[in-house]
Amino acid sequence: MLTRTAPATGPDTGLLASLGAWTWLGIAADGQRVAHLLLAHRLGRTSHGTPDAIEARMRHLAETLGGLAQAEDPVPDTHGTLVTVGSRCLLKFPGTRWGLKLPTHPQWTQLVHDHGRAALVLGLDPLGQSADGPRVDAYLDAALVRGRLLFGFARCTSRTA
Repeated sequence: MLTRTAPATGPDTGLLASLGAWTWLGIAADGQRVAHLLLAHRLGRTSHGTPDAIEARMRHLAETLGGLAQAEDPVPDTHGTLVTVGSRCLLKFPGTRWGLKLPTHPQWTQLVHDHGRAALVLGLDPLGQSADGPRVDAYLDAALVRGRLLFGFARCTSRTA
């Protein structure tokens, strides 16, 4: 007997449009350089932007990516794919044809290309799109202490421009 399965449901365009992304170069526990990517919901301006609604949307995104880990757990590979074209990078999500264009620097993109992945950090709390380095660091520190970050590795594919 054949059974129809529901198609994979990825993040909708509304969620993708509400995401902020930040990238930076960091150092892993083993001393190796690693590319980092933070995804956080931008601050809401509607009734859909309540803290509970934002957290639910971000947890749905984490599930779409195949499940992400808490800080104390082993970090899994995600179903998200980083597609690099020259120095640009796009994060593609399963179940959707849309992707998220990432803010990148050539050194960040080169490191992603060389290592084949980036550390993905997903924040469960909102963060203003205009947050600079010190504000992102403060967000990460506070969210880590409160268990409000989820982690995974996004794999890279390259395309020639």
